[in-house]
Amino acid sequence: MHENEFSKGSVPMSLVAKIYGKDMSWIRSGIISGWLPIGKATRNGKLITSTEDIDSKKGRINYYISPKKLWEETGYIWKGGKQ
Repeated sequence: MHENEFSKGSVPMSLVAKIYGKDMSWIRSGIISGWLPIGKATRNGKLITSTEDIDSKKGRINYYISPKKLWEETGYIWKGGKQ
C-alpha cells in the first residue's frame, strides 16, 4: 500500500472511537501515553506525553490521528470526509 493512497489530514476522533469500540477519552489517553501509536497530541505546538497534562486550565490539546498509522493498527482505511 502506498502512502499516497491515504487521505490527508487527521482522522476524526469520533470515528476512531467507533473503530476501536471505545470512548474518545480512551483514545485520547492512549495517544498521549503512547500505547496507542496512531497519532500525536500537542498544546501550543509542544508534544503532550503525560496524562497529567490533561487539564483544561492549561489550554486546549490538539490531536492528530494519522490515516496511515490507523490503518497499520486496525486495517481501516480512512479516505477523508465524514464516515
